[in-house]
Amino acid sequence: MIPHEKINYVELPAKDIESTKVFFNEVFNWSFVDYGSDYTSFSNEGLDGGFFKSKRVMSQKNGSALIVFYSKSLEKTQAKIEAAGGNIIQAIYSFPGGRRFHFSDPNGNEFAVWSGLLSLHNARIKG
Repeated sequence: MIPHEKINYVELPAKDIESTKVFFNEVFNWSFVDYGSDYTSFSNEGLDGGFFKSKRVMSQKNGSALIVFYSKSLEKTQAKIEAAGGNIIQAIYSFPGGRRFHFSDPNGNEFAVWSGLLSLHNARIKG
């Protein structure tokens, strides 16, 4: 059942749909369903969504929302992103809740990856 009035889906721009699918499959092991040549969707990745063909890119400096991934190992995730053709646009830095970095996918869209104290806190509560 889809929760009522909760965020359910996100749509992201992609200059090149095929390279987008390759990148997100290599880094995050996503799979896609194509709806024509100008749209592809993903599901069961924390939030369902899709990529639509567009010349535009999303970045915080342009006022876009920032999609943030969680990682148990920032360095390992960063290495996977770089190996798949992503660019690190802000190196790993500390913030009060942990550490994170920002990257762009092959389209130039900005994302972030974080790891932090919250996961340690949750582990202590459960343990």
